[in-house]
Amino acid sequence: MRVPIKMIGLATTFFWIFLIAILITAVYSVKDLQFSFGEPQLGTTSDNKLLVSIPITIINNGLYNIDYFNVTTEILDQDGYAITNGSTFIPVIGKGQEVNATHNMTIDVNDLLQRDQNLLFNDTQLGINETGSIRIAGIIPVQASTNFSMPWGAPLYNFMLGQYQVTPINSTHVSIMIPISFDNHASFDLDGSIRIRMYNSTGGQVGRGRTDIQVMQNSPYSGYIDFVVQTTGMTESGRFEVYFRTSFFNYGPIVIPYG
Repeated sequence: MRVPIKMIGLATTFFWIFLIAILITAVYSVKDLQFSFGEPQLGTTSDNKLLVSIPITIINNGLYNIDYFNVTTEILDQDGYAITNGSTFIPVIGKGQEVNATHNMTIDVNDLLQRDQNLLFNDTQLGINETGSIRIAGIIPVQASTNFSMPWGAPLYNFMLGQYQVTPINSTHVSIMIPISFDNHASFDLDGSIRIRMYNSTGGQVGRGRTDIQVMQNSPYSGYIDFVVQTTGMTESGRFEVYFRTSFFNYGPIVIPYG
């Protein structure tokens, strides 16, 4: 049986009218779609990495389901270099549905501080680039992006070695006491040790000491390290080398001259 050409043309016309209607209503549905990103929250993982969690809320008040929702985040340092990135995927968000999700990323603090020691001592802002993409009614892709920032607190903010004190022990040895202070502005506790090595003006090591530390986040630290050195090895000038070993990072030496 042959179908009249006029009927085929009519069916094609209805098909295109139907398709255009879907496209128009799908695009119209975008205005009834709500996305919101909450404030980034900083925490820690069981393997001592920094966890960045960003709450996401999607409310679909449109006429169609949303498919293939995907959000990708890139965190940048103050120079614009990527620190880490991550993605969250939600396959379907039905019409009239509200979905709350948490977008997580991890940062290896040790790698980060080895690459940029300024983050060890200075508070700053880290950049966050967000890109979200969806497909409406299974056919129309939509993409949007935004950027904002989050604060970074330095774990060794305002780090200082105070003036060392010399106390005679006997005719050949003295005790050296070195005050140490800093503020832990980081979002994690510091649990570990500080080691100091003392070198004279010729580069010879004349003494070394260590102290354990436990410094809560957003708390100051003030302590000291003392050790014994031979007077014959001491000179009026030289240098201290300071090393940190914690559960989140190992760093050193920080070289500080004296004399």
